[in-house]
Amino acid sequence: MAHVPQIRIPATYMRGGTSKGVFFRLDDLPEAAREPGEARDRLLMRVIGSPDPYQKQIDGMGGATSSTSKTVILSKSERPDHDVDYLFGQVAIDKAFVDWSGNCGNLSAAVGPFAVANGLVDPARIPENGVVAVRIWQANIGKTIVSRVPITDGEVQETGDFELDGVTFPAAEVPVAFMDPADGEGAIFPTGNRVDDLEVPGVGTLKATLINAGIPTVFVNADEIGYTGTELQEAINGDVEALARFETIRAHGALKMGLIADVAEAASRQHTPKVAFVAPPASYTASSGKAVEASEIDLLVRALSMGKLHHAMMGTAAVAIASAAAIEGTLVNLAAGGGKRNAVTFGHPSGTLRVGAEASLVDGRWVIDEAVMSRSARVLMEGFVRIPGDCF
Repeated sequence: MAHVPQIRIPATYMRGGTSKGVFFRLDDLPEAAREPGEARDRLLMRVIGSPDPYQKQIDGMGGATSSTSKTVILSKSERPDHDVDYLFGQVAIDKAFVDWSGNCGNLSAAVGPFAVANGLVDPARIPENGVVAVRIWQANIGKTIVSRVPITDGEVQETGDFELDGVTFPAAEVPVAFMDPADGEGAIFPTGNRVDDLEVPGVGTLKATLINAGIPTVFVNADEIGYTGTELQEAINGDVEALARFETIRAHGALKMGLIADVAEAASRQHTPKVAFVAPPASYTASSGKAVEASEIDLLVRALSMGKLHHAMMGTAAVAIASAAAIEGTLVNLAAGGGKRNAVTFGHPSGTLRVGAEASLVDGRWVIDEAVMSRSARVLMEGFVRIPGDCF
């Protein structure tokens, strides 16, 4: 019996922040996958190794976690004042779908370096030594990201001494600014409220901050759902009942935010919204064994991604944290002690992260000009991925 041979596709495997994924130039994809649709989704799933009922992604590039089941498609931007168009696909692990509903903030840090190294930025803008500001159009959410990429001897500088909790080795710092990160025309709070009463069947009525900044996120208080905010992954990810409760909270939060019309739709929209819980500062030991002292942080945050507690913090959720912390009266702001803030340091399972945002009230609507954080990024492997030629 004859079988179709494998094909090879130029690709780069990159780490960005606390995530990693497979990066493609749009023009390098097979023609059928250059447009959105079933062919593209099937190709990306096969590259990553999904759907996998074993949830290991052994037969693909994925790492069997939400942080490593990711794909990126980049092209030279035709938009004024932008260098590159960035499209992110979150590949489900055990289900046959790719979620295009949001951005990956961590991989955003790798987009600028990739764009510079792959000729997507005008060479005249790249200094011999210094920093180039790469303007990125985030196509999933229609927003601008500015990444400041360090350059040494005309090449992207990847090595350095910047340390990021959740990443083992140091690298070069890449500051990333998310411009006007609210979804739509300043619609930061879809309900119009900084705090809502969220009715969740089987859980109760919870205080919740529902925010669209960086990525739609449902924030609740840790103590209302039986947690302290110091939990590590094993405390939650091994608890099937807890994960089901979080998914119910997420689904009803999505409904109240207007992201879905029926709670059943949440199952096919795993990437958004995120659900997170917050608490005032407390000392704890991070997953690396590092001691995090209450005096070092402004608050505690734990967040779930694709149904599991994240090992650190999603970059887009960090934008949501920064934005909510900057607006007085949100649960995030109150957990940090309340008052006006333009930056917070929060504790997550792997350590700490400092994020900043500037908020202002304009014509009765909250506006975030930009949210800023520092990440790092580097190429892990480059060349070709191979997949069976008949898989898409």
